[in-house]
Formats: sequence, structure tokens, C-alpha cells
Amino acid sequence: MLTSKQRSYLRGMANGIDSIFQVGKGGINQNLIKQLDDALEARELIKVNVLPNAEEDVKDIFHRMAQELSAEEVQVIGNRFVIYRKSKKNPKIELPY
Repeated sequence: MLTSKQRSYLRGMANGIDSIFQVGKGGINQNLIKQLDDALEARELIKVNVLPNAEEDVKDIFHRMAQELSAEEVQVIGNRFVIYRKSKKNPKIELPY
């Protein structure tokens, strides 16, 4: 579980990154989950864009993705969200205490 200080730190980091995935009409499928899992392992912090034609609400997708990927929920802004998961093999992000 992230502290508010850690979440704030990650939000600041997320400002400088682009969305690398989009969730659209197809919604969440196993292929997308696998790609997000690989991206989290490599990057630890990812931003996802939810397209207007998505069948679920941004917050619903956000919570479901974080749960399926065992990731931490960082933030939702408009139609984008940010999730974080510490890399098992190569941790890069040092969180403040």
C-alpha cells in the first residue's frame, strides 16, 4: 500500500511520461493484461489512456487493472490513469519513506 507521500512522488514522475496503452471498445482482454504486466515489470510506472468508446468507466477499468496486475493505484486524471508495481527483477524507482 502506498503512502500519500509515495503516491505524490509517483504522480510527479508520471507527469513526464506518455500513455503507452489505450483501452477502447474491446475493453480489457488477456492480451492487454499480458502487455501491461510486461510493461510494469520493465518500467514500474505506466500511464494508460481510456478511449471515449470504451464500454466501462475509466475508474472501473483503473481499479480492475490494478487488481488484476497486483499493482498500486496512483491516480486517475480525466480519461487517463497511472499504475505502479515494483519490478521483481530490476527495481528502478526509489520511493520515499
